[in-house]
Amino acid sequence: MNSPSPEPSLRAYLLGSQQTQYGLPGRWQVERDLLDRSDGTRGTFSGVVLFTPTDDGGLDLHEEGTMRWPAFTGPASRAYVLRPGAQADALDVFFPDGRPFHRMSFTPDASLDSHWCDPDTYRVSYTRQGPDGFSYSWDVTGPRKDLLLVSHLERLPG
Repeated sequence: MNSPSPEPSLRAYLLGSQQTQYGLPGRWQVERDLLDRSDGTRGTFSGVVLFTPTDDGGLDLHEEGTMRWPAFTGPASRAYVLRPGAQADALDVFFPDGRPFHRMSFTPDASLDSHWCDPDTYRVSYTRQGPDGFSYSWDVTGPRKDLLLVSHLERLPG
C-alpha cells in the first residue's frame, strides 16, 4: 500500500515545482476584498504576487496591482521578506526594513497569527485550498481601524 506523498515545504509550495527546480519566482494571481466595517465602505485589489527565491532559503514577496476604493483607483504595491522558520511548513514574514510582521503557515496549529501595530491589532488566518490556491484574511481592529481584508490567490501557469 502506497502512503500519500509528504506535503512540500511552504517555500516549495509558494514557488511551485518548476520554479523550485529552476530558481524562478512563483507567480500567483491575487484578488482581495476590502471592507471598512466602521462605515461599510468596500473596495478591491487585483494583481499579481511574485515569490522570488533568496540565497538564504527564504523568499522575497512582491505584490503589484490595482486598488479600487471609493476615493482612489490606481496602482498599488507592497513587498515583504519571508524567512525560513523552525519548521518547513512555516515562514516568518518581515517588512522590507527587517521588522518582524507575522508567521505564515497552513497547518491547523499555526495558521493563525497576529501583529500589534499600535494602537490596532492585525489578526491573520491562512487556508490552503489545494495545490494551486490559498487564501488569507486580515481582521484589523482597534481605535483607528475596523477592517476585514480577504485575499484569494491562484497559481499562474509557468
